[in-house]
Amino acid sequence: MGNKDIIKITLNLVAICALAGVILSVTWTITNPVKLEKEAEELQAALKGLIPQADAINKAATFVSAGGKEGTIYKAVKGGKPIGYVVSAYTKGYSSFIKMLVAVDTDYRIIGIQILSEQETPGLGDNVDKKWFKDQFRGKTEDHLVVIKGETNTDIQAISGATISSRAVTNGVKAAVEALRAERAKDKAL
Repeated sequence: MGNKDIIKITLNLVAICALAGVILSVTWTITNPVKLEKEAEELQAALKGLIPQADAINKAATFVSAGGKEGTIYKAVKGGKPIGYVVSAYTKGYSSFIKMLVAVDTDYRIIGIQILSEQETPGLGDNVDKKWFKDQFRGKTEDHLVVIKGETNTDIQAISGATISSRAVTNGVKAAVEALRAERAKDKAL
């Protein structure tokens, strides 16, 4: 194989890579707006699912969540008055960051939580997205956001074999409520 053959092969590979790059770029340009629109629709559905009686739920503030990720506070209003808040926050689980929505009323009592994404251990930590686990938070205040390994009617019962994930979600919910308190203390209009 001579120098001409090596140059020919190299030029063919460069042309193929350039073409692949153009195809990927065009594909991303076409699909990314659709992806962002779909994510926005899913977020609105999740927000409305947490506080269905609200007339509107709009972005009200941002803050720094766990791991330096940006969290968002949404204000739910009915008849022009605030009836609750939804905090979009992150928490560090056993094997991933867990993104969640935490809905609270104006007295900081938990209305509900929604896990948006997690990659915890299948069959164990991923149970944080099960209805029975999430339902434990409903009606709780910050004082009762404590993980218990065993039966409890007042606090949060850990998922057997997934205490770290259980504690991560519970701590994330507590941090979301604390972030909301802090933002409302800074901004009385919130």
